[in-house]
Amino acid sequence: MSADHQTSSGFADQTPTGDYDAFAEAYAAENESSLLNAYYARPAILDLAGDVAGRRILDVGCGAGPIFEELRDRGAIVTGVDPSIKMLELARRRLGEDAALQQADLNDPLPFPDNAFDDAVACLVLHYLEDWSAPLAELRRVLAPGGRLIVAVNHPFNYKFFNPERDYFATHEYGLECNFNGQNVLLSQWHRPLHAITSAFIEAGFRITVVSEPPPAPGAHERFPDEVKTPDSAFLCFLFLVLEAP
Repeated sequence: MSADHQTSSGFADQTPTGDYDAFAEAYAAENESSLLNAYYARPAILDLAGDVAGRRILDVGCGAGPIFEELRDRGAIVTGVDPSIKMLELARRRLGEDAALQQADLNDPLPFPDNAFDDAVACLVLHYLEDWSAPLAELRRVLAPGGRLIVAVNHPFNYKFFNPERDYFATHEYGLECNFNGQNVLLSQWHRPLHAITSAFIEAGFRITVVSEPPPAPGAHERFPDEVKTPDSAFLCFLFLVLEAP
C-alpha cells in the first residue's frame, strides 16, 4: 500500500475496513506518484511482466487502472477486475469507455472461462484475503497452460520488523493505519509467514519461477531522499513472485 502507515495489534477501539468505495479517489490520487506504488510496486510488476505485446492479461484488483494502462500501452490485451464500483468508475475515466472492466471479487468465482488469459497480475491484493485456496484455484483455472501469475504481497519480514511482539509464524489479521492524500483509513489485512505464502502457491498448482526483492525504481532517491537515502538503497516492503501454471 502507498501511505504512511503502522500496524495495529488489536481492534478493540477501531474497525478495519476494506470498503475502497469510501476512499477510492484519495487512494488513487495518493498512489499516482507515491514511493511505494509509483516508484516501487508498479515498476517491479512491470519489470517482471517483461514483453507483454499480444498477451491476454487479467489485472486483478485493478483499482483506478495504472497497471492496466501501462500494460495496454505495451501492447497487451488487458481485462481489469475490482470489487469496488468507485474504483472501476475511476478506471473507466482513465482508460476510456471501451476498456474491459468488470466488478469481481476474488472470494467468488471469476466471470471468465477456463484458459482465458496468458498472464494475471495481482498487485497488493492477496494480503486482504484470509483464505487463498479458492482465489488461487480460480486464478489457476483462468490461466492458459504455461501462463503466469505475477504477484506482489506485503513482505512478511517487514511486518515482523514493525511488530516484534507479534507471532511471525501465525497467520492472523491486523489493522494497517494509512493516510491516503490526507484521508485516514484503517485497512484490514492478513499476515502470513514466508513458508505459508510459498506453500499456498505450490498447493494451488503453481510453480514458483521468480522471487524478487527489488530496489526502488530510478528517481526514487531524488524524489524521496528521506526514505531512499542513496540512489542504490534497497528496502523490504513487498515481496514479488512470478508463478507459472503448468
